[in-house]
Amino acid sequence: MPFNQHYNKHLKAFAKNHRQGSTKAEIRLWCELLNKGKLGVSFLRQRPVGNYIADFLCKELMLIIEVDGYSHNFKSDEDSARDKVLSDLGFTVLRFSDNEVMHDLPNIQRTLETWIAEKKAPNL
Repeated sequence: MPFNQHYNKHLKAFAKNHRQGSTKAEIRLWCELLNKGKLGVSFLRQRPVGNYIADFLCKELMLIIEVDGYSHNFKSDEDSARDKVLSDLGFTVLRFSDNEVMHDLPNIQRTLETWIAEKKAPNL
């Protein structure tokens, strides 16, 4: 696995713009769950990966979290293709809707805590 987790420096400026233009749901997920190691692992915001910008990336677990707004309702084929490319690079992609983040954050927290615990558990 590459040391830089497929970091694409050519997308750095785009990623910065994405961080500055984060959605309310992305900001809420970041502030309430993902920043400062609140789930026991570190996440980066708007990280260039391959030819994409991941909403949130955990290098340690090779995990990408995407927060999908209304526009993603019409992009399921694009999202599936993107997820396949990222999977082929070794990442797991978990997707949550804006609505889930804004109205059911405790369930997202349980989902992430369970996924992280299973990923970190030694294989028996």
